Amino acid sequence: MRLKKMAAAGTAALVAVALTACGGGFEAPAEGSAENTGGAGAPEAETVFKVAFNQNADQPEAVAMTNLGEHLAERTDGRYTLEVFPNETLGAQKDTVELVQAGTVDFALVAGSLLENFNPDFVALNLPYVYDSQEHQEAVLNDPEITGDLYTSIEDQNIRVLGGFSAGTRSVYNSSHPIEKPEDLSGLKIRVMESDTNTRMLELMGGTGTPMGQGEVYTAIQSGVLDGGENNESIYSNLKHDEVAPYYSYTKHLMIPDLLITSPEIFDSMSEEDRAVFLEELQAAFEESSELTATVMTESQAAAEEAGAEFNEPDIAPFREAVKPLLDEKLTTDTAKDLYDKVRAAAE
Repeated sequence: MRLKKMAAAGTAALVAVALTACGGGFEAPAEGSAENTGGAGAPEAETVFKVAFNQNADQPEAVAMTNLGEHLAERTDGRYTLEVFPNETLGAQKDTVELVQAGTVDFALVAGSLLENFNPDFVALNLPYVYDSQEHQEAVLNDPEITGDLYTSIEDQNIRVLGGFSAGTRSVYNSSHPIEKPEDLSGLKIRVMESDTNTRMLELMGGTGTPMGQGEVYTAIQSGVLDGGENNESIYSNLKHDEVAPYYSYTKHLMIPDLLITSPEIFDSMSEEDRAVFLEELQAAFEESSELTATVMTESQAAAEEAGAEFNEPDIAPFREAVKPLLDEKLTTDTAKDLYDKVRAAAE
């Protein structure tokens, strides 16, 4: 109940904080925003913002952002909409962060761990076993009292964080055998996101973390360059990784958020009224994505099992214990420690 109240209270505060940070807006579209080109799924509008996404268009975040674009077009009388470019069409996540900074891409959904490269304190949101549930994570991500200062801390690097989606719970899968204990990961090369924290996490869990863009993973497992990966059930099934790595083990080690980023210039190009509409619709997108995520994960497991994948439920206590050194290694500032404590306190 406490988490639901926190999320509801955070909605109004999120809009107020974001608009305060935005300041006065320009009336003209920002340089780098895409004009309407009649792209599939994008309503006709004066300005079509490009949204980079590394997964397919059926993922909950992509569906919710596409619907946000339609609602934005309606509520701004056709001044703005969004077009989601899935499947790394605009580049791998690491690249799209740089493209947002440059103004070449308007918005991007990126794993929260990538923002550690711009402020190491983001690690507090990305550590293994920091969240107890999807509800816990969602309440934290969009509560300005917890994340507001963190989200504005990288605006001097031309990145504005507008909020976060829960992207499900990540577990390990591989091509050779079920994982029941950390020792079972010994000798296995497991794809992780391009983050030193995730590489170290896999090492502590017993395996070898190999950073790689998502688009390369299937072929890498198929060819033996990798033994497996770690992700949620939806990505596992939709990207057909169940074909090359049929053993999915519920280590439940990570709930990395997908953060929506833009540049201050792009967002400030809208009027204050249109920015408020955008943020209201973004909150609705968070809620829509949350509902879809729970359904999609169940359906994805069933689809993977039908394709021949095997799922097992190891005792996660040994994995939780194994990764504890990351807390001391990564929470190196008072700010990061305080943020981590706030995240944990929100679960109580």
